[in-house]
Order: sequence, then structure tokens, then C-alpha cells
Amino acid sequence: MNRDTIDGLKQQIPLLDYLQAHGWRPTRRIGGGRFMGLCPLHADHNPSFLADPCRNLFYCYGCARGGDVIRFAELFHQVNFPQAVAILRRWYGLCPLLEAVSNFYCIQLTRHREAASYLEQRGLHMAEVIEHMRIGYAPGRCLQAWLTQLGYELPALRQAGLVTANEHDAFTRRIVFPLENNLYGRSIGDAPPHRFLPGGKGGLYAWEQVRQCEEIILVEGLFDYAVLWQAGFRNVTCSLGIHLNARQFQQLRNGPRAVYLAFDSDANGSGQLAAQSLAQRLGSHGVSALRVPLPDGDDPNSFFVQGGDAQQFQELLEAAR
Repeated sequence: MNRDTIDGLKQQIPLLDYLQAHGWRPTRRIGGGRFMGLCPLHADHNPSFLADPCRNLFYCYGCARGGDVIRFAELFHQVNFPQAVAILRRWYGLCPLLEAVSNFYCIQLTRHREAASYLEQRGLHMAEVIEHMRIGYAPGRCLQAWLTQLGYELPALRQAGLVTANEHDAFTRRIVFPLENNLYGRSIGDAPPHRFLPGGKGGLYAWEQVRQCEEIILVEGLFDYAVLWQAGFRNVTCSLGIHLNARQFQQLRNGPRAVYLAFDSDANGSGQLAAQSLAQRLGSHGVSALRVPLPDGDDPNSFFVQGGDAQQFQELLEAAR
């Protein structure tokens, strides 16, 4: 990887675009076209993060770290230099594509009654939460044709994981949720329930919207997130499974807060065992972690689907230990 290639990548990806794509928002503009905001690299309570779009550089006066867009990707994703370059290359080529895919799937949601019925069965009845999460539907057999009309070539669609080697849509009869540089599809048919595009699941879901909260509710799944957000709990995030990656764990421990672990109360006990283990790990780093006592066999989604309400869930939070 030569210097010209690296320099070219940095010129192709404006730092400010990458920052804002990952949830950073400036709080004020200062001289020279620069911006200040809360640092996305540590628990920042006073804006200490300087972004200089003209020079394509950043510096944080709080954690004393700075550099270019590649250095930011190293720190933000907690990866080494070659991995950061790979992430940026993928983001540069993939983001417009995934945006187009997400928009297409959002349109399909309104056209297929089976998708709307499934969301109703899962307790999602407010348009506000569907719009907030940009929930869509992949009927199958139509995405490839749509994207090729937009000018995307088949090899790029295969590389992104959107089209299989047999030239079929990878997501078929799935409710689709856009993630950070990925998509998650939940089957409403007989196929295996969970599917992601190739690549990592990223950090905690909608983290930038809750990272300053003093109390955070952590759930396993996106339907758990959806019903809680719909019920008015806006301090909720999701780990997309019981196993947190290194970045997700770092996000939880990076700042003084209480974390309520509303993991599934499975018959086999896996959700509560994972919550117990995570509570111990967080506690060893000085983070207050409390396990929410959901009824046996319930997860947050089924709790609300079966008639639970916000007040009853609040009582569960108050009983957490």
C-alpha cells in the first residue's frame, strides 16, 4: 500500500462527512471554518473535539488525540492502520449503495401487507418508530433489477453481499433494519431468522442518541429496542445479540452511567447468564450494571406484545439489581 494510495483515500473521504455519518454533530462553529463538538472517542461533557474540514484533520483537547480521517477510523473502530484503511475503503464505496438499498426497502414496506402484518404481530403500531428506525422490507426478486437500473454493477452487488452467487437477492421475505455500514434482516418465513451483510455488526445501535444518558437500557434485539422506544423509553440501545464486541463494551464503560440489562429471560437461561456475566465485567470497570427481572420466557418485545405497558416495565427497571 503506497503513499499515493493512502493520500488519495484521504482526499476522497472528507473527515467531516465521515464524522457526521457516524453520529458526530458540531455544537458551534469557530474561526477558519472549523467546528467544535463533543468528542466521539471518550466520555465528553464539554465540547472539546475540533474538526478542521479545510485541513481534513481533528484534535481533541480532552483526550489529546488527533490526526486525519484514517487515524480517526483507527481510534473510533479500535482497529489497526490496515484495518482502518479497509473500513474507509468499504465505507466510501458502500455507503451510497446501502443508502439506496435502505430507501428501496422502506418503499417496499408500504407495498406488502405481509410485512405490515408481521410488524403488527411484533407490537409495532406507530409510524413514528418505523420512520425513526427506517424499517423496510425485502420481498426478494426485485432489488438487483432496481440497483442495476441505478447504474450499480453486478460484481459490486455480489461483493456487498446483496446478491448471491446465483444472482438472487440475498434478503428475501425479511424485515430490514439499516445499521452502521451493514443491514440486518429478520425472516418472516421459514428461512434462518437472522441475517447480516458481510462485515461486523458495528457498535451499539443508535449509540449517539443515548451516549450522554446517565441511565441506559441495553436489549438484545431490534424488536426489543423498537417496542421500548415506542413506549417512550428513549434511553435504549441494542447489542444485536448477547455477545458484545470490543467496541460495544468500550462504549458502555466509557463514562459514568448505570446500565440496565434487559436481556431475554429464555427457558435455557442463556440470556440471563449473559446478562450476569456482562454485569460482572462492567462492574469490574466501575460501571453500575443492573439486571432487569423480566417474567420467565419473556423478552422486552414479548412483554409488550402480551399486554405489558410502560408503567409495568418501569416497575421492572426499579426492581432491577
